[in-house]
Amino acid sequence: MDYLHQQIIPKYKNLDAAHQIDHVEQVIHDALFIARSHHVDLDMVYVIACFHDLGLLVDRKSHHLIGGKMLEDDLMIQSYFREENIKIMKEAIEDHRASIEYPPRSIYGKIIAEADRNLDPMTILKRTIQYGLKHSNELSKEAQLKRAYDHILEKYGPHGYLKLWLRTEQNERGLQKIHMLLENKSHLLDILNQIYDEIEK
Repeated sequence: MDYLHQQIIPKYKNLDAAHQIDHVEQVIHDALFIARSHHVDLDMVYVIACFHDLGLLVDRKSHHLIGGKMLEDDLMIQSYFREENIKIMKEAIEDHRASIEYPPRSIYGKIIAEADRNLDPMTILKRTIQYGLKHSNELSKEAQLKRAYDHILEKYGPHGYLKLWLRTEQNERGLQKIHMLLENKSHLLDILNQIYDEIEK
C-alpha cells in the first residue's frame, strides 16, 4: 500500500486533467465496491486499479497495453504476487479500454472496465471538454463544443462503442441519463458551453 500510494498513484499528476489522482482514486473505490459481489482477490483488484491508466504517460492509443507491461515489469509487484496472478492483472489492464470489441478475459478485467466507466453525466461532459482543451487546443470554442458533442454521441450514445460488461446499476443509470441528454442536442451544447466557460475562466 505504501509503495502504491507513494510511487504509483502520484504519477497521475503528470496526466491530463481528466486522468488526475482523483480519477484513479475513484476507480479504486468503484472497483473495490464492485468486487464485493464477486469472489476475487481484493489486493489484485487494488493493484490493477492503481496501474490501469499509467500507460497514458507514454501513449494514449496503446495505453492499455503499455500499462499492462508496466505492471508486469514492476519489481515490487513481482515480489508480492505469483507469476500467474501478474498475468491476470496485466490482461485486466489490457482489457479495460472502452473501445475493445472482445469481452475482458477475466472477472478482474470486467471489474476494472466497469469501474473505469464512471458514467456520471456531468463528469463525462467535463472530462470531454478538458481532454479537448489539452489535446486539441488549436480548435476554436465552437469546434471544441462540436468535438465534445460528437465524441459523447460516438462513445456513449445508444449505438456508441462503450460496452458495459457487468452492467452495474450505477452505470446503467448514468448511461440512461446521458442518452436523455443526447436527445436534445441544443440543450446538451448549452451545458457543454457552460462547462467550457467555467474551465477557461
